[in-house]
Amino acid sequence: MGVGSDDAVVIKPAKKAGESSVITVSCPDKTGLGCDLCWIILEFGLCILREDVSTDGRWCYFVFWVVPSSDSINVQWNGLKNRLMSVCPSCLISYYYDSASRSTTSQVYLLKVLCVDRKGLLHDVTRVLCELGLLTHRVKVSTTPDGRVVDLFFITDGMELLHTKKRREETCERLNAVLGESCDPCEIQLPGVEYEIFQQGCSSLPPAVANELFSPERSNDNISKLKKYSVTVDNSLSPSHTLLQIRCINQKALLYDILRILKDCDIQIAHDRFPSDMMGYRDIDLLVQQSDGKKILDPEKQGSLCSRLIAEMLHPLRVTIVSRGPDTELLVANPVESSGKGRPRVFYDVTLALKMLGICIFSAEIGRHSTMGQQWEVYRFLLDETSEFPLASSRARERIVDGVRKTLMGWS
Repeated sequence: MGVGSDDAVVIKPAKKAGESSVITVSCPDKTGLGCDLCWIILEFGLCILREDVSTDGRWCYFVFWVVPSSDSINVQWNGLKNRLMSVCPSCLISYYYDSASRSTTSQVYLLKVLCVDRKGLLHDVTRVLCELGLLTHRVKVSTTPDGRVVDLFFITDGMELLHTKKRREETCERLNAVLGESCDPCEIQLPGVEYEIFQQGCSSLPPAVANELFSPERSNDNISKLKKYSVTVDNSLSPSHTLLQIRCINQKALLYDILRILKDCDIQIAHDRFPSDMMGYRDIDLLVQQSDGKKILDPEKQGSLCSRLIAEMLHPLRVTIVSRGPDTELLVANPVESSGKGRPRVFYDVTLALKMLGICIFSAEIGRHSTMGQQWEVYRFLLDETSEFPLASSRARERIVDGVRKTLMGWS
């Protein structure tokens, strides 16, 4: 069975507002392919409304019905197609990317932004980077005593074009247009030893803060939500596959969160039905196998998988506010999958939520933290106090955490 490169990924953009665009992918199968495809779709600012998957173990067929996650997003369809092609197994397919570029790690670049501070500044920069398909891996944001902000973004280019003068100039022009005359001309360059120094210099989480961020929540609200999530295992309907039936509250990136867990557990999907939202809930059926081609029969493995799915659907991201000396720090933790990536656009969503709340960010950084065998991407924001949000107030802190969590979950 073969397919040409133009047929491996087919995208039919919606003809009018309110309709879904349809993405189909037909290629050789591999464990975790659905997770990789979902990651890219989310990275381009799209929301997956429905999805159907079928595979015979060698060849797979995906169909995604998608819409932009907000009206302001201008989807780069050609770029999306190229990125989706880049993760499809190479067998029988000629790609837009050659094998050399696919086998190497993307080059990291340093973006420098220097301008007068204002509310929403960090989000405006992040939005431009997302629209251009540039991925932010590390950030260091600091405010000088005279009210100017120094932003250092360590980025890679999903299109692998940032080595060209045209791509760098386009990026700087877009940023300068958004930031205005108060901003010095942006610069993009190779970071040299700065990236390694910055990675080594990222502050670690104090044990008490890490415990608060990663410990399970035991509030009455959490117990109430837990009743709305269920995962059941059925081995009676198929001679060769296990049926996973999931019922849960609908939320942003739900499909990616589920497929990420299955990928990390080395579980292959033969059929996946991700239907449309039904009154705020999703009922999902997946036919799966272990990597050895057998059903999941071990009760201990079944229980562990069900518990992990429920726990990570209930809290796919962690959000908390802590005191850091006289300052107030917002922390958001994003689980990292086995490939080393966390859920995309988290930094975008957090800065958007803070902008909508009218909160200025004094400094920000992205680091990594490992606990109990799981690696997390941790976003840290020192917040500026305002009259509307006196940060010493527990009510104000709860409002900030609630606003950030709702934006991350797509409930705002």
